[in-house]
Amino acid sequence: MSRAEKVAEEIKREVGIILQQEVHDPRLGFTTITHVELTPDLRFARIFFSVYGNEEQWKGTQVALDHAAGFIRRTLGERLGLRFVPGILFKGDHSSEYSIIIEQQLQQIVAEQGVRSKPRKKKDATKKTTR
Repeated sequence: MSRAEKVAEEIKREVGIILQQEVHDPRLGFTTITHVELTPDLRFARIFFSVYGNEEQWKGTQVALDHAAGFIRRTLGERLGLRFVPGILFKGDHSSEYSIIIEQQLQQIVAEQGVRSKPRKKKDATKKTTR
């Protein structure tokens, strides 16, 4: 695991804790940090988040995170002890929503296939032998 990957995991963990315990903004709702992408020089971090809610809650969470970015960056600097604290950019991660939609579509296809297909006749398990 490279240094950038280790720092990214640490940033993910710390930002999650900061959001839960120190940022008291009602717009955040149920927010999860899904992953962090760092540039190789560790100067910039893209922090991806997911929200359980509708599009309005997503927008409110984006505004709240952008508003709290300076506080989060300063707190990360205090906790991580890096020479340079990366610049932070929050991006929405809708992959969990896509996976739920795909799962629902697959279940619908299976249900339709079950209705359309005819039940198979069971074959007799005993072999008929001729002597």
